Order: sequence, then C-alpha cells, then structure tokens
Amino acid sequence: MNRLANPLVLIGIALLLLLGSSMVFTVDERERAIKLFLGEITESEYEPGLHFKIPLVERIYKFDSRILTLDVQPERVLTNEKKNLIVDSFIKWRIEDTGVFYTRLGGVESRANSRLTQFVREGVKDAFGQRTIKEVVSSARSSLREEILASVDRQAENLGIKIVDVRVKKVELPGDVRESVFRRMEQDRAKIAREIRSQGEEEAKKIRATADRIREELLAEAYARAEQTRGTGDAESARTYAEAYTKDPDFYSLYRSLSAYRSAFSGSGDVMLLKPDSEFFKYFNGATITPPTE
Repeated sequence: MNRLANPLVLIGIALLLLLGSSMVFTVDERERAIKLFLGEITESEYEPGLHFKIPLVERIYKFDSRILTLDVQPERVLTNEKKNLIVDSFIKWRIEDTGVFYTRLGGVESRANSRLTQFVREGVKDAFGQRTIKEVVSSARSSLREEILASVDRQAENLGIKIVDVRVKKVELPGDVRESVFRRMEQDRAKIAREIRSQGEEEAKKIRATADRIREELLAEAYARAEQTRGTGDAESARTYAEAYTKDPDFYSLYRSLSAYRSAFSGSGDVMLLKPDSEFFKYFNGATITPPTE
C-alpha cells in the first residue's frame, strides 16, 4: 500500500497509461484515416475499428467519408443567345482517395469546397453557353446535368474527390430582361395558337362539307325510296278500285257518291248552290220517301 502511495509510482503509472492511449486510435464507420510517419503518408486505407501507431513519430488524420453537399451561390451566366440567366446549383461529393486529398488540399474541407465551387461555375458557364434559353428549361435539362457532372468530376479526380451528383436547382431571368423575354414568349405562343386555330377551322370546314354531302345523299336516297313506295301504293290502290268497279259498277258509283255526300255535308256551311238535275243529286232525285205509318 505504501508503494502505491508513492508519488513516483503514481506518476509512472500515469505515464504508462498516457503512452498506451497514444499508441492506439479508432476509426469510425463514417470516417476515413491516413497515417503519416515524419510527414510522409504510410497508410491511407483503414477499416473501421481499433488500430495502433507509434507515438510522437506517427500522426493520424481523419476525414469524413460520407457524401457531402456544397450549395453553390447563384451566378449570372450567358446562353448561346447572349441572354443572361441566374443559375442556382448544388453539388454532392465525397472523398475518394484520402492520400491525394491530403496531398493536394492539406485535408482541409473548406479548400475542397472552394475548388469545387470554381469547377462547378466553369462547367455551368460552358454548358449554358452552348444552349438557348428554351433548351435550358425544356428537353435539354438532363443532358445539361450530365455534361456539367462529367466536367466537374474530371477535374475533381485530381484532388482525390468523387462527384456524386450535380444539380441545377433554379434558373431565373434577371429582372432587366425578364419582361422582354416574357413578351416574346407570349407572342410566340399567340402565333402557335393562331396556327392551331386556323388548322382547326380548316378541319371543321372539311367535316361540315362531308356531313352536308352525306346528308344530301341520304335525303335523296330516302326521297327516291318514298316516291317508289308511294307509286307502288298508288298503283295498288288503283288496281283495287278497278277490281271493285268491275265487280259492281252501280254499287261502286253509289259508294263514291255517299263518300262525296259525307265530305260535303260534314262542313260548317249549310248552303249549297247546285242545279236540281245535277249529277251530284242523281241518287236524291230518283229516291221515294215512304211516309211513316200511324
């Protein structure tokens, strides 16, 4: 007990513990590490876990192995039409080669962000400078991204950095040219609308003409069939009347006269001016009235 209470022993134990702790280090799953021996890189690929080093002569530097996001400040660029656009973009990157990253950038993340910002701006200017405003905001958006991504990744490779993605968040027109561009776009859309409207009117005329022709053909065909049916009916009626007349001419004459009387006397008029010996009253003239018996 007295030996343990000796100050020299306690100091020795503390020194041993300190030396032991300085000989080990841990690497987290979210980290990448390199080992330097007297300023020279001796190891750059460490698996997550516990590792050893020589105190004082070997130093360990750790870096974030996760995907990092860099938000690039909006910048004004020129299109192929010499029109100004304000482009807002961001980039996702991660450390691919820790040795190269430490050698070229000293392992400082802010230096990497500065270089990547420069690469992205150059890539955006080159890509936008080869396209029109219409291509930028429409179908060429995917090819635009791929072109910028390839350009930035090619330059970042020399820094030990892998570019995961580059995205253009927003493309805006500066206030001084926005109104003029909107007016031109409005005029273009109005022109397209007029062309579509004229094509629609032309098609409508064709459809109406076709419908009118079909209507006239149907009406003519229906009228021909009606006339044919009417002629057949008139012929059948005449034949029926002729057969009835040849069977009993007197009865047929009487029947026709009764029909004429019915038509004449069914009206509201009660005065008729006819000769007494008229053919119309031939059945009245020859008739005898039998008085009723009491």
